[in-house]
Amino acid sequence: MTEARVYTRRGDDGTTGLLYGGRVPKDSPAPMAYGDVDEAQAAIGLARAAAGPEMDAILVGLECDLWLVMAELACSPDKVDQLGESGSRPTSAMVTALEGLIDDVSERFDPPTEFVVPGEDEVSARLDVARTVCRRAERSALSVAADGSSVVSYLNRLSDLLWILARWQEGGSLTARSVADRSATD
Repeated sequence: MTEARVYTRRGDDGTTGLLYGGRVPKDSPAPMAYGDVDEAQAAIGLARAAAGPEMDAILVGLECDLWLVMAELACSPDKVDQLGESGSRPTSAMVTALEGLIDDVSERFDPPTEFVVPGEDEVSARLDVARTVCRRAERSALSVAADGSSVVSYLNRLSDLLWILARWQEGGSLTARSVADRSATD
């Protein structure tokens, strides 16, 4: 049995392959953007590893969605239409689904209306890290996403969802005001 090797050595020259052909430097905008999304996916996975069953089900779906985001960002701009034909790119329906999930979770508790201090529990802290990585991925994707793409909108809503999931997980958030109140009584 011949084993496929993880290493190919093709990237030793500092380039990486794009989906459907072509090579670019590894530090060019597309690999930077899909690398940031890959990191966001890993951060979500880290939160999922500590989450309960209901949160796990939400997060694993998000991780799967991010494969589509990465596929579009890893595709040469002149070949991105091939993704649409195969159903392998994020859609406006996916953005709308995130909005519905945000609304659903928001109705389960009273979200804070001021800045929060992350870290009330392990899962919420991990979700906050995932949110910040997602925001970076969104910024990176701005220069790469094709016209009419849903990538940036998806990442924007995803970071909103990760924020609301972290607050829901906490149950009660530590806010800047409550920290100031706590300090005043100490």
